[in-house]
Amino acid sequence: MSATLAGDAGLLTLDGRQIERIAALRSRAKLLYTDPESCLPMLQVATPARTRWTVGQRVRDASRMLEDELAVVQAHIDVEDDWIPTIRVQFGTPIVASAFGCGVIVQENSLPCAEQGALKKAADAFALPVPALDAGWYGKIAEYTAYFRERLPAGVVIQHPDVQSAFNNAHLIRGNDILTDFFDEPDAVDALLDRVTDFMIALVPHLQGMISADREWFYDWGMLYKGQVRISACTMQLISPELYRKHVLPRDTRLMSAVGGGRMHYCGITGEVIEDFFRNPGIHAFDFDVSRHDLWRVAEIAPPQAALLVGAGPKSPLIERLLSGDWPAKRNLIINTSAASAEEGRQLLAALRRSIPYA
Repeated sequence: MSATLAGDAGLLTLDGRQIERIAALRSRAKLLYTDPESCLPMLQVATPARTRWTVGQRVRDASRMLEDELAVVQAHIDVEDDWIPTIRVQFGTPIVASAFGCGVIVQENSLPCAEQGALKKAADAFALPVPALDAGWYGKIAEYTAYFRERLPAGVVIQHPDVQSAFNNAHLIRGNDILTDFFDEPDAVDALLDRVTDFMIALVPHLQGMISADREWFYDWGMLYKGQVRISACTMQLISPELYRKHVLPRDTRLMSAVGGGRMHYCGITGEVIEDFFRNPGIHAFDFDVSRHDLWRVAEIAPPQAALLVGAGPKSPLIERLLSGDWPAKRNLIINTSAASAEEGRQLLAALRRSIPYA
């Protein structure tokens, strides 16, 4: 065993061989951006982790959150896949919205969520102040991050908490009324999006400074990415591509430009907007739902420097197609799948590695 989880203390210890292996993974991850024509795909296989606490217990106790975060890391160490050991302060999606006055609902078996609609009138956006960097739950973010840093095992890094995106956060702050505001009060929508974007431009380097001096690369879900932020475009399916291009894309582009770029997450069903996402020159990586959008098609339209991250079950059509040796021509891919045990995970990982035609 090259990693041990020390009971109630929740402390993971990686030996020298694992630390060297992880350093090599970091170098490989950078090649996804610096040498996209010659790099190799990164393969991640999740297996059941020996976590002990409910989500609510983790949200209320930093030591329990840290212990379960490190249990997930150990599961990947046991498989020895391409997951770079990362842990995260897991408070879910409502934290930016909390800084703008939204309440936070703590749940026992899923991550906290926002009480929508702190902005009662669209026109109030014109006078909306940009929050302080410790507003809402950001004091709690700083507290948990400091706790993690004091106990961070060698070879393990901290990733950003969830910051969502300008429109996702604006939707939470205004509530569903924002969908009609696009037509009734579009200038107010732009004002709200600008306030949220201004806050995020100040927030992202602040959060990065809590965990790293690096301003060129950042960690997110077991991988190293070019830039400083992941933004989530989950709610883009609620508006038309035209509204996205007119109101949201300029703010996403401004944010990415200000922080050196990053990656985008999209779990929506609308396909047309994906090409619009790639109009943002700061998008260095993109993940999406392969049950809705074809990897081979997206690989054709994605910019060469934009890595693609996709996840699918071990028996899914995607994984079976890859195992047959049919891989996209695009090499800078991150494939995330799962297995029922560490042994099955190692077998699946080996089979996927063998299937890459240019490896």
